[in-house]
Amino acid sequence: MAARNKARKRAFQILFEADQRGASVETVLADWIRHARSDTRQPPVGEYTMQLVEGYGPRAGRIDSLISQYAVGWTLDRMPVVDRNILRLGVYELLFEEETPDAVVIDEAVQLAKEFSTDDSPSFVNGLLGRLKDLKPQLTRDGE
Repeated sequence: MAARNKARKRAFQILFEADQRGASVETVLADWIRHARSDTRQPPVGEYTMQLVEGYGPRAGRIDSLISQYAVGWTLDRMPVVDRNILRLGVYELLFEEETPDAVVIDEAVQLAKEFSTDDSPSFVNGLLGRLKDLKPQLTRDGE
C-alpha cells in the first residue's frame, strides 16, 4: 500500500473516531501520536496523516457546510458516519491540498468507501466529490 494511501486511511480513521467520540480531531490526533510513542505495536502517525488532520480541523465547519449544501437528499446527520468522514477528508484534500490531483483525491475517497462502507457509498462519494470538483474554482475563491 502506498504511503499516501496509508496516510489517508489513518486520517479517515482519526476523523471517524473524533466523530464517534464527539471529540475534536486535534484531540484524537494527539491521542494517536501519544499511543504510538508508548506502544511499539502501534505504527507511528505519519507526516501526511498529520497534515491532513491538522488542515481539516480549522476548516471543519466550512467543509460540513459544503457537504450539507451539495449532498442532494441527505443531511449530514442522516449520512452514514463512514461516508460523512470519507467526504470530510475528500473535500478537505480536494479543495485545500493543491499538490494532489483531483482525480487521485476522488479515486482514493471512492476506494475508502469501497473498503469501509456500503455498496451504494462509492457512487455517492464519487458523485458528491465530482460535483465539488466541478465547482472548485468558485468554492476556493469564495472560501479562503
